[in-house]
Amino acid sequence: MTYYAFDDASRQTLADSAYAQLRRDIIVGTRAPGERLRIEKLKKIYEIGPTPLREAMQKLAQDGLVNSEGNRGFTVAPLNANEFQDLNLARTVIEKEALRLSIEQGDNLWEARVVAAAYIMGKEDAMLSEALGDLPDSWEKANAELHASLVSACGSDWLIKIRTGLHDLCERYRRASVNQKIGSRNLQAEHSGIVEAALARDADKACALIEAHFGLTAAMLVPKEPTHKEAVSQTE
Repeated sequence: MTYYAFDDASRQTLADSAYAQLRRDIIVGTRAPGERLRIEKLKKIYEIGPTPLREAMQKLAQDGLVNSEGNRGFTVAPLNANEFQDLNLARTVIEKEALRLSIEQGDNLWEARVVAAAYIMGKEDAMLSEALGDLPDSWEKANAELHASLVSACGSDWLIKIRTGLHDLCERYRRASVNQKIGSRNLQAEHSGIVEAALARDADKACALIEAHFGLTAAMLVPKEPTHKEAVSQTE
């Protein structure tokens, strides 16, 4: 494939596209922890030239999703149980503050968004007993929307930006775990309890339930250790 020269604006657009695609693939596990991100391979996968790809990986390194190894290039950042605990702590603190503000300031439109998201979440939770292996993408999407709806009326763009980044980083650990233990928790009851407390404007109870909800997730999820076959393939 031939790559043509682009002006600065076009290159930046390509770099943004490469960043978005790589970031999502790292979060969902398509690009595995420890995988060496070889430019020649990535050019074929994403059909983007080497310069935008390098710019994207530099940005991902700033996000903590990619490790820069100097002349050796880039690798997907490994999973670390201690980091996950730390991420979950930070996420819980931010989420509780955003939720408290949202409950205080939320209007009828906020309530409607929460109710709609809770309805979809309830349907996804009810189907988990039939799921095998990792949590389905549809469940992840519903879960993200429910929690986003709950904090959507907090009134702070910075709080939303920070909690979204933490949510994405935590999602990477959820998806990478082999010990999802689907069915061992009543997630439908957990989500319903949080929603009911929020709609009742009981901020203390809603925040306590969110903390317990996130805490259970952190306690039960163990990052997946790559098999020998996977470890070998990541170095190729």
